Amino acid sequence: MRSRARSVYAGMDSKNGAFDVIGQLAALRRYARSLARNSPDAEDLVHDALLRAYERRSTFRSGANLRNWLFAIVRNTHIDGLRSAMSRGQRDDQSAQVAGLSYPAHQEHSVRLAQVREAFMMLPEEQREALHLVAVEDLSYHEAAEILDIPVGTLMSRVSRARASLRDFENGTNKPNHLRLVGGDND
Repeated sequence: MRSRARSVYAGMDSKNGAFDVIGQLAALRRYARSLARNSPDAEDLVHDALLRAYERRSTFRSGANLRNWLFAIVRNTHIDGLRSAMSRGQRDDQSAQVAGLSYPAHQEHSVRLAQVREAFMMLPEEQREALHLVAVEDLSYHEAAEILDIPVGTLMSRVSRARASLRDFENGTNKPNHLRLVGGDND
């Protein structure tokens, strides 16, 4: 098994014959260090380049200079990495600019938004889903009623009750539901 693994690295058997990649490792590492400017990145570069070389071993022409071919792969891999990093950097810069345009909410606004969200989530499910479809998803009453499989009048009633509950919450008049449980109390 060990000799087979070595033959993959050393030989990279191609149709045109074997060639010695192991013998080129020291030169590839030196070249990669000069490109990457640090040893860990250079090792990654050599690894990525050798992987590409192995994947493209069929493109190596018999009689060509193996060392030059591998150097070209290292260089191209390095350039691809730089382009990718530059592109990633540009995307990050653009994201930072867009993020800079938004203003962080003041703590009071964040707390208030959380309270409104909690009040919305405390609405009965049928009111919450009706209000969400109409107010958040911007569907017409007819479209929302069709989705919920209820009459338009019923949808309008649910939306109205949900809005009234939220309005009461907003005004601080959290009055109890106007419906009374039969046989129960309003508390």
